[in-house]
Order: sequence, then C-alpha cells, then structure tokens
Amino acid sequence: MATLLYRLGRGSLRRRRLVVAVWLVVLVGLGLAAAFLRGPTASNFTMPGTESQRALDLLSEQFPAASGATGTIAVKAPADGQLATPEGQAVVKEIVQEAATVPGVVGAVDPFTVGAVSQDGQYALVQVQFADTADELDDAQREAYERVGASAEARGWQVAPGGEALNSVPEVGSTEAIGVVVAAVVLVITFGSLVAAGMTMLNALIGVAVGMAGLYSLSSVVELTSVTPILALMLGLAVGIDYSLFITSRHRQYLLEGLSPDEAVGRAVGTAGSAVVFAGATVVIALAGLAVVDIPFLTSMGLAAAGTVTLAVLVAITLQPALLGFAGRKVLPRRLRGAVPAAAEGEDAAGPAEDRSGFGFRWARLVTRLRVPVILVGLLGLGLLAVPTSDMRLALPDAGTAPVGSPARVSNDLITEGFGPGFTGRLAVVVAGDTPQATSAAVPQVTALVQRTENVLAVAPPQLSPDGRTALLGVVPKTGPTDEATETLVHDVRDAVGGIRDADVLLTGATAIGIDVSEKLADALPIYLFLVVGLSVLLLMLVFRSLLVPVKAALGFLLTVAATFGITVAVFQQGHLADLVGLDTPGPLISFLPILLIGILFGLAMDYEVFLVSRMREDFVHGDTAQQATINGMGHGARVVTAAALIMISVFGGFVFFLDDPIIKSIGFALAVGVAIDAFVVRMTIVPAVMSLLGRGAWWLPRWLSRALPNVDIEGEGLRAHLADQPPAPVGQRG
Repeated sequence: MATLLYRLGRGSLRRRRLVVAVWLVVLVGLGLAAAFLRGPTASNFTMPGTESQRALDLLSEQFPAASGATGTIAVKAPADGQLATPEGQAVVKEIVQEAATVPGVVGAVDPFTVGAVSQDGQYALVQVQFADTADELDDAQREAYERVGASAEARGWQVAPGGEALNSVPEVGSTEAIGVVVAAVVLVITFGSLVAAGMTMLNALIGVAVGMAGLYSLSSVVELTSVTPILALMLGLAVGIDYSLFITSRHRQYLLEGLSPDEAVGRAVGTAGSAVVFAGATVVIALAGLAVVDIPFLTSMGLAAAGTVTLAVLVAITLQPALLGFAGRKVLPRRLRGAVPAAAEGEDAAGPAEDRSGFGFRWARLVTRLRVPVILVGLLGLGLLAVPTSDMRLALPDAGTAPVGSPARVSNDLITEGFGPGFTGRLAVVVAGDTPQATSAAVPQVTALVQRTENVLAVAPPQLSPDGRTALLGVVPKTGPTDEATETLVHDVRDAVGGIRDADVLLTGATAIGIDVSEKLADALPIYLFLVVGLSVLLLMLVFRSLLVPVKAALGFLLTVAATFGITVAVFQQGHLADLVGLDTPGPLISFLPILLIGILFGLAMDYEVFLVSRMREDFVHGDTAQQATINGMGHGARVVTAAALIMISVFGGFVFFLDDPIIKSIGFALAVGVAIDAFVVRMTIVPAVMSLLGRGAWWLPRWLSRALPNVDIEGEGLRAHLADQPPAPVGQRG
C-alpha cells in the first residue's frame, strides 16, 4: 500500500493543476446539486418496529386528522380567577380563533369545552392540531403560530405557543468558525509557516465543503435527521485538518532531509498517507457499522459522517500533494528554506543528526522510566472519572431542557407552573377495532384500566375517527416526560391493556416514542461495543503484526469511553459545572449519544494509536531496541499528535460554546473530552508506559498467524526496499 500511495502522491504533485481542477469541478457540481436538490431534514426520531411507531402509522392510515403535528398554547391570566370572568373568557376565545386561522391548522380546541383550565382560574391550555407533521411545516407557519396571542400579551396576559409545531432544525452559525480559527492558530504554531498552515486548512475546508455539498444533494431522496449534517460537518472538519496535518508534517521532514519536493511528497503520502488511509478506514468502518444496530436515523447519521471522512482521506492523499507542489519550499519556516542539506547519492535521506532534546523525547523518557507509577495513576484517575457512568440515564430531549427563553421552554415552564409536569409529556392511547362497535366496546375498558394505573393523573375523553373504528385517548401522567416514574408508567399501561382482545391497543406520543427509542438503543449498545472492540483488535493485529498491541489499544479505548461517559454524565445529567458549557437545565443524555460516541471515538483513538505506534514499530523493525523504539515513536509523533488533538478539541468545542441546542452541546462536549483523554492520557502517557513495560513481547506474533495475515506495509518497509537502489532526486528538481 505504501508503494502505491507513493506513486499516487508523486503523480498528484506532477499533475497538480489537473488535480486541483478536478476537485474544484466536483465541488462546484455538488454545490449546484445541493442548491437545487436540497430537501428538508427531520427533527423527530422514529423507530420502526416499536409499539409507539406502529401506533403513529395506524393513526396516519385510519385517523389522518390526528397524525399531524400538535401544538399547545399556554395562557396565563394576569390574576387568579380571571378566566372565570366574561372578559377573561373572551380573551381566551379570541386566542382560540386566532390559532384556528394559522395556515395548516385543522382545529383549535376551546379549553372551556374540555376542562383544560387550572383550578385557580388563571391558566388555560389551547390544543392546536396541524394537518402536516412537524417536519413538513414551513417557517411561515411556525412564525404565524408563534405570533398567536400577541394582542392578549399587549394587555398583560402571558401567551406561550409550544409543542411539536415548534420543533426546528438547529442551525450552525458563524460563531462555530471560532473553532476553525483556533485550529488555524495551532497549525501556525506547529508549522511556523503561514503557507503550510493555510494550505493545510484550505485542503481540509475543500474536503468538508465537498462532503457537505454531497450530503445536502442527497437530502431530497434520503431522510436525514437535523443533527446529521452538523455531525458530518463536525467530524469531517476535524479529521480533514488532522489528516492534512500529518501528511504536511511528514513532507516537511523529508524536505529538511534533502529530498526534492516531488520525492518528499511521494514518501510523505507513502508513509504518513498509509497511516491516514488506515486511520480513516477505521473511522469509516466504525461509523458505517452503526447500520448493524438496525436503527434508521442512526444509520443515516453514521453513513453521512462516514462519507465526509472518506472524502477527507481522498482529499488528503490527492489534493494535498498537489497544493504542496504549488507551495514548494514555502511550507518550511523562512529561516530553514535556504538551509536544506542535499542528500548524498545513494543515501536514504538520513539527513542531519536528529535533535532528540524536544519535549516529545523528554516526555517519553520520563514516562518509560516511571512506567509502573504512570500506569497505576492513569488507571486510577480514569477509573474515578468513570464512576458517574453508573448513573447514566438516556432519553430523547423534551422542551424542559430547551434553552431558557426559547419559545418551547417558555411554554413548557408555563404549563408546568399551572398544571404540573405531566401535562408537558402527555401520552396517547390508540384503540383500533375491526368495526365501530368493537372500538366502542373496548374504549371504556381501556379507560378504566388506564385510570387505575399508578401515576396516571387523568384520562381525556376519546376522539373518534370519521369511520368510528379508531379512538384516541389522551393520558396525563403525574410526572414529566424524562422522569423515571413516567418510563415505568408507560410499561405499566401497556401491561394493563395487553389483555384487551377485541381491539388493538397501542400507546404512543412523544414521551412513549422517546422511551422506546432509548430502550432499543440501550439494548443495541453492548452488541455494537463488542463489534467495535473486536474490530479494533483484528485491524491492529493486521497492521502491527502483534497480539498484545491490539489488546492494549482496545483496553485503552474502553478506558477512554468509560471516562468520557463519566464526565459527560457529571456535567450534562448531574449538572456539575454546567454553567461553564452554557447548559441551562441538566437532564438525561440524548439516547443515541453513547452508541454514536463509541463509533466516533473508536476511529479517532485508532488515529492516534496508528500515528504513534506505527513509528515505534518502524524503528523496532529497523534495528532499534523496544525501549528506544518507544521513545522514538513518541518523540517524533508527540508534536503532531498534540496539534491534531488540540485542533479536534477546538473544532468540537466550537459546537459546545456557541450553539444553544443541548443535543449538539452534549455531542460536541463528549467528543472534545474523549479526544483530550485519549490523546493526552491514554495514547501519549499510558501507551508508551505499557509498551516500555512489555518490551520485545509487545511485538510477538505466533508464526502461524504471521503467515496467515496479509502484510499491509503501513510502516513503508516495502517502499524502503523499492527505493533502496534509487538515489534521491536532486534538491533543485521540481515536479
């Protein structure tokens, strides 16, 4: 593979104008396709095969008027008892009539006719039914709905529209560019050259732009959740910068050793590019592997992010060499451009005596000398950070965790204040019989059974479909949507109505959907974790031709995941230091965060593992002792891995501090923390300590297994042999 990539790198540099032109054509073409073919993203999370989803499908088929988005307008009078006065009732009726005229609304229910008025006569709830689902509503409809009650508010009333109708797509604003700016600063410090930093950033931005344009061009034929594009952008940008960084760094090293630009690019792509391809492949496989758990919205998220990572790899090994060809020696700091030594003929570009006084070498020598205490302290520290994981709760977010001051949060808080938390997460029982008579006979039985269930506050009168075969009953719990007692109630209701024989009885609603999604994801998590860990062992065994290195890498990955979960739970669920990340209200973690985090962190952890340990193996294979090879690998890789980790942390951190959406905050936070732990604690501290402790045993592989495994040559041994008899090109030769 290294030899093939060597030829690709040199070819890309020599035909750099063609390569750049091809990528620009691809970018413009996909950009135009995205502009004309872009479709809407979904803000809901559905789970085919669950009871709640079957109920929604049944309503859509037999009771379409009740299958659209719902809204709840909370109304608060200026004083207690005012709703009982003729003037107060007139204001509420005015609000009901105004809501009924919103485009797309099929009906608004007068709270006085259904008893949706608080006992103190100060609060009322206006139920609004839309014809279309929340994802099908346009901005004009949402804006008109949000303006309902403006005249009443001018008279001192509080009117707060809320509900599914306000579900909107989180948008990425210009403030996320701060992460990119931080990444650019890190690149400038790392390279000491504006040209090298700018070119690396440009390469990554082109790659992520192509990926995002391709994703949006497919959004009209593939349903994407609202989080999917943001995740793809977040991950594509981070890995795109890192992959370009690794290749540029190795290219500069070869230039300083006296190679010509085209030879330096070829060897950089052949060596660092091999690591990039493998690291990218692990990320892609882990993300695409999300399809194994058979959850559609998670599959689309994984495949979309995998696509952007694939493009980041392709851009790094083709467009990056082309751009390096245009830059020439300007990628080096100005003070070093005229001091490049010429390689002697027949010499394998060994270059000048290596400076081993840098921080990476000093850190490696310290860690390997104190390896046992380092390992013990590292394991103890990560174990303590992982403690809160045992309390982790998963749920889909509700309006109670929305940013303070947002319309959804204002409505939620007003409903809770006037009626209690259960009214913000009402359940819906669907009763469907073969005949109207069967449905009519089953409804009283279902109502009685549900009313007797613990934690049920009220059961609303049934709404019947036009043909009388389907009935919809509203159920109000005593507790909020994400409360553990509500989860228990959902199961209790389903158990209670399970004996009804003459009709299908299904429980649904946003709260029930969230519980079903969370439970299915929790069941899939151990399977996916097993697949990912097993995959890491097999892939690293193939790459490093060792048994202990893959096992060590997998155990390090598990430590990273456990500690990351623990910190994320402590902040986002338990509320410790929540103010620092701008979190208004702690609550359960988003259901798909653990499984998504495992997939992404696996790939990123393998990135750092490959970039550090591949150099250790390279030096060990070429004659260094196991101890010295460990120090060399850390010494050469520490600076680049540190820069790569800081870049990823800054990109992910931009989504934490500059977006209000708690879902995106939690994902960005978990990824940033996970990268920090894996890069600085696991890969750059525990790994060299363990490698030093294992010594030569780290590279042991049974002979029968060595013969069975193909040699992927990620360290470039085959490339070294290929170049052994070829003198390096003169320094002045240009591609």
